[in-house]
Amino acid sequence: MERVDVSILGRDYSLACPPQEKDALLAAVRQVDQRMLAIKGNGKIVSNERIAVMAAIQIANELLTLRAPDGPLSHIALGDFRGKIDAMNRMLDSVSGDAG
Repeated sequence: MERVDVSILGRDYSLACPPQEKDALLAAVRQVDQRMLAIKGNGKIVSNERIAVMAAIQIANELLTLRAPDGPLSHIALGDFRGKIDAMNRMLDSVSGDAG
């Protein structure tokens, strides 16, 4: 594991990650820091804890509503994949139960 020192919203943190994941970690830190700075810049929320929670909610919402760019699954949001997989597993279970 490699130690990586970063700053988020003016506070320093020391994180550990495998060397091959360092660039991805730094990109994630930049995204979180930028999002938190934007929320703080709006001036409506002053608590760092609340800023962090709002940033986490915004990022999670973007992730869950993200769609594949093209192809047969482009109409399904990432957050819906789990439900689709569970439905397929139930269907397979019901079919395999009939065959057994």
